[in-house]
Amino acid sequence: MFGWHVPRPDQAMLVSGGRQGTLPFRIVTGHGAFVLPFRSKVSYLTLSMQEAEVDEECVTKQGIAVKVKAVIAFKVGSDPEGIASAAQRFLAAEEKMGVLTGRIFAGHLRSIIGSMTVEEIIRERQRLAEEALEASKIEMSKIGLVVDALQIESIDDLGSGYIKALAAPHVAQVQRAARVAQAEADQASAEAEQISRRNQAEFERKTAVARAGYQAEVDSAQAQAAQAGPLSQAQAAQNVLEAQTALAERNAELRQRELVAEVIRPAQAEAQRIKLLAEAEAERLSRIGEAGAAHDRVALDQQLIAQLPEMLRAAADSLQNSNLTVLNGAEGMAEVVSGLASQGLALFETLKRSIPQGDGAAEHSERRNGSPQGTPAGRPADGALPGVPDPVPLSRPVAEDPARR
Repeated sequence: MFGWHVPRPDQAMLVSGGRQGTLPFRIVTGHGAFVLPFRSKVSYLTLSMQEAEVDEECVTKQGIAVKVKAVIAFKVGSDPEGIASAAQRFLAAEEKMGVLTGRIFAGHLRSIIGSMTVEEIIRERQRLAEEALEASKIEMSKIGLVVDALQIESIDDLGSGYIKALAAPHVAQVQRAARVAQAEADQASAEAEQISRRNQAEFERKTAVARAGYQAEVDSAQAQAAQAGPLSQAQAAQNVLEAQTALAERNAELRQRELVAEVIRPAQAEAQRIKLLAEAEAERLSRIGEAGAAHDRVALDQQLIAQLPEMLRAAADSLQNSNLTVLNGAEGMAEVVSGLASQGLALFETLKRSIPQGDGAAEHSERRNGSPQGTPAGRPADGALPGVPDPVPLSRPVAEDPARR
């Protein structure tokens, strides 16, 4: 708009012309203002932050020359008095504000450093900056400037080596501490490396032991697996042999039972039958003898009848207890029993026929043998029967039936 002016936030607008009161211009900040053309003039003064540098040679309290570099941050004050003072001094040449500020601070720094030692300057830079700010505050306010910060950048002894000499003990101490720390670090590293190697060796040993154990287990398992076949075959053969042995024992026991049932028991029964028959026949002959007339006949018949059952019993017992080899089984044993019974009956008949009948036979026997009457000639004293042959042995093997081979 024509005649309307608005300053920037970092500017102060100065309106001159006309009657302005005590100041030759009107200060406008933060808002716009209407300015009559041709009657008033508008000027702007920056309120932004500015920078000034100081690079000054100073002499310390010890007489040692040092060079100090510092940076100053300043600006025009925000109050009307500061703006008015700065406008009256720097409105036409704002760049001179930095130059003047640097010179003001250079003088204060020379004065303050002259009262301090190099050691104090190095150790107490903040004190140096605060004293410089405090000393320049009045002068800066007079020219409408405000210092926000002062920073000491560097301090140089101009090649005298003083600062370096000051640092030497500390440098040596630091270097010594660094070497000690490095040695300790190296020692710790070596110890850690040795511990790591020992741990690694221990781990390798345990691994080797475990591997050997695993290999031993594998070898044992393989050996057992290799022996499993022959062992199983041997066990199977042993089981077969035991089964065959048990079967043979059962067969033998069964065969023995069969022999007992088929041979021994029938033989005993046959012997008992023969015994009963012999006893019956003896009873019959005894009765015949009692009815007969002969002395010797009766005596001989009684002896014959009395000995015949005992002979048959002895034959049956010898058959039961003898080591008889029967080749054709039960039939052969039956043949043996039948033959024994037949021999007994035949023997009995032979004895009967060999004894003379009646008294004439007895007398004839007495005259032939010259024996006195009452004792038959040729009769043995132990009661054996005359003319009776010895029993036939029963251990003869019976001929094997070719059909049963």
